[in-house]
Amino acid sequence: MSININYLKKISNESTSNLVLFSNEKFNVSGLKKYLSDSEYSYINDLLKTSDLKKNLFIFEVNSKKKIVLISIKNNSKSSDIENLGGEFYGRINYGKNSEYFIMSDSISTKQDNFLGYFLHGLKLKSYEFNKYKSKKDSRIISISIIGNKNKPSDKNKIKFKALEEGTFYARDLVSEPGNILHPDEYAKRLSSLRNHGLKVTIYDEKKLKKLGMNALLGVGQGSIRGSYLVTMEWNGAKNNSKPLAFVGKGVCFDTGGYSLKPAKFMEDMTYDMAGSATVVGLMKSIALRKAKVNAVGVVGLVENMVSGNAQRPGDIVKSYSGKTIEILNTDAEGRLVLADALTFTEKKFKPKFIIDLATLTGAIIVCLGSEYAGLFSNDDKLSKQIFDAGEKVEEKVWRMPLHKNYDKLMNSKNADMQNINYVGGAGSTTAAQFLQRFILNKTPWAHLDIAGMAFSKYGGALNSGGATGFGVRLLNQLIEENYE
Repeated sequence: MSININYLKKISNESTSNLVLFSNEKFNVSGLKKYLSDSEYSYINDLLKTSDLKKNLFIFEVNSKKKIVLISIKNNSKSSDIENLGGEFYGRINYGKNSEYFIMSDSISTKQDNFLGYFLHGLKLKSYEFNKYKSKKDSRIISISIIGNKNKPSDKNKIKFKALEEGTFYARDLVSEPGNILHPDEYAKRLSSLRNHGLKVTIYDEKKLKKLGMNALLGVGQGSIRGSYLVTMEWNGAKNNSKPLAFVGKGVCFDTGGYSLKPAKFMEDMTYDMAGSATVVGLMKSIALRKAKVNAVGVVGLVENMVSGNAQRPGDIVKSYSGKTIEILNTDAEGRLVLADALTFTEKKFKPKFIIDLATLTGAIIVCLGSEYAGLFSNDDKLSKQIFDAGEKVEEKVWRMPLHKNYDKLMNSKNADMQNINYVGGAGSTTAAQFLQRFILNKTPWAHLDIAGMAFSKYGGALNSGGATGFGVRLLNQLIEENYE
């Protein structure tokens, strides 16, 4: 299935063309007479009198060749409401053979800025599908033509939305790839292609990582025949030499749990244990495509957590890049080990304004927040509020969870500076975040987003048809756009 969006001056054949019209929330259609024949107007008006007007969208089949889609615009609609409306529209027309719809942009009457831009953005986000490995592709085409001179998105907004869509889709593509294809070697190779968009990409392989002393990250990947990598992506879009904004992602391309082996049931889902890194990559691609006026860096640790004669054992002790030692009590608490080295490296090398890390880190956050909110942990109230507000605006919601020094005792080790898991029980997500906080050495404002419940959806949502969601790309772009450009 593909979506084509065009901007045309007129409709070639009004009698057989599918029209998309907009009304107020009470479905008052008196202002739409000029788009309809008398019989069409009477037919729609009569049906509306007996319809449930709490719905947002109606599709009227006026004859065998023509449909009229009527969409209500609620008063004081937020941008996310409009995007969801676009997603709902796509869900309703995504069936049957090839189809063409004409959106009458002049019928849009609202004070909401850029209504049509948000509507089309939601439609495009909902239309994503991952069919790369299907032998029979869905070759249908839905054509959306915009008719009229009013309410068209500006060129600037078109660029912005396209950049966000491409970044989100790239993140979804990465998460959707199977582990035998997107292993760390291939992932690092793909990231090198981002140089074509103006990003400075640096790849640290195992030899370089050993020299740097990143033994926490390397320990996770040592059981795999694949390499382990740290990849940095730099964007310098500000005219000054301001400190960059830093985004760090967990990239465990497949997670067996190591010797602390996961149950077989649903282990196939562990291809998405690199979703945090995919969000960072998608974000960096987006800001490069729209040439954001900001300095930013993305850092991802890429490993594969496998079982072999060379794999890390429970009870091993490793020395992290920070110099702190870690006792590995559970090899399935591996993401925090990757992030530990990546966080310290990012802080030390780039001296950023803030660091935000993203990871599918704990199942405990799903127990706590389900698939409605990502868990937010932070050492900085201002940054936390900015992330929360950005999430509310784009409906990629976060909920702040506690950090406190009293949790540290649960992560202290008798044999090393700390252990990688809390075996006392409880507060699994918080103790994981408390562990990460130990690797922020210079009091840099930092936030950790545990996206385990948000990165993948079996059932789909308003802007996602099921599978990888790309959660975080739009959230972090909104954060940057509102506060740092």
